[in-house]
Amino acid sequence: MKIAFTINDVLNERPNYTTTHLAMHALARGHEVWYIEVGSFVLSHEDGLNALARYLPQRAFDNRETLVATLRETQPEAVRLPELDVLFLRNDPAADAISRPWAQLAGVNFGRLAQQAGVLVVNQPDGLFHAINKLYLQLFPAEIRPRTLITRDFEAVQDFVDTVGGKAVVKPLRGSGGHNVFLISMEDHYNFRQIFDAVCQEGYLIAQEYLPEAPEGDTRLFLLNGEIIESGGEVAAVQRVPLRGDLRSNLTAGGNAKRAEITPTIRRIAGLARPQLKADGMFFVGVDLIGDRMVEVNVFSPGALIAAERVTGADFGSPIVAALEKMASAAVG
Repeated sequence: MKIAFTINDVLNERPNYTTTHLAMHALARGHEVWYIEVGSFVLSHEDGLNALARYLPQRAFDNRETLVATLRETQPEAVRLPELDVLFLRNDPAADAISRPWAQLAGVNFGRLAQQAGVLVVNQPDGLFHAINKLYLQLFPAEIRPRTLITRDFEAVQDFVDTVGGKAVVKPLRGSGGHNVFLISMEDHYNFRQIFDAVCQEGYLIAQEYLPEAPEGDTRLFLLNGEIIESGGEVAAVQRVPLRGDLRSNLTAGGNAKRAEITPTIRRIAGLARPQLKADGMFFVGVDLIGDRMVEVNVFSPGALIAAERVTGADFGSPIVAALEKMASAAVG
């Protein structure tokens, strides 16, 4: 199988990224692996749909650090996208929102063209287009979502915070990695306006009711074609616990990873989210859960898979690549 991962920038790739982990698993299973930066697609009348891509040697890497070092040393070369078996869109639009706004939808748009050329593209480009920001969460059943307000009106946010009990979490409608996430309280309102202005500099603000289980962190749960990923009797999930005094539980923001307790409530939430994810062609996603609510749906580049493997001792990368093999085979057949 010839698989290409679309990423933001090779220089920003890290050994602990889920993309790196999946690339290692694909190589270990004998597949041909390429990396395509989101700014490296080429479409011409004469040559059709191509990309300048970096090829990873087909060998078993001792560790992820060596893989990333090899990737950075590799020179880009032209590859025809219709000759790919799989194009895995793993670039994060939020990372390019401010510095490179032109790059936000490049993966989705060129991915759509690759799909039309017969390439298996995951996640589905049309589904990703509708999930470009946190509005996507509003498509899921209300019973599994926290009470939410999306606005740029300061007084509306004040009223909402008062309505949900005096506390709310606010963050940009677009964004990832715990960037500009704040807890606001009517009891401590002195910097309320300052927080509002900081968040709204990036566009719309999303305010969510503060859930009492939040101090314990959140659970990142991984789903494959809408189903919970399970391997060796373990569930692909990790409890992300924030540092003391920090609201954010993202591992990139300093949160700690621990084994997650998979409750009937978590399985129920996953079951209620499944129809929407399957309808949108979301092959691999990470959903963030607090208590009995799903607070975020990560469909572009969900991370923390390595942390989930570390705390459970299970192999979750192999089932993901195996599912790609099955889908690619079915597409050819």
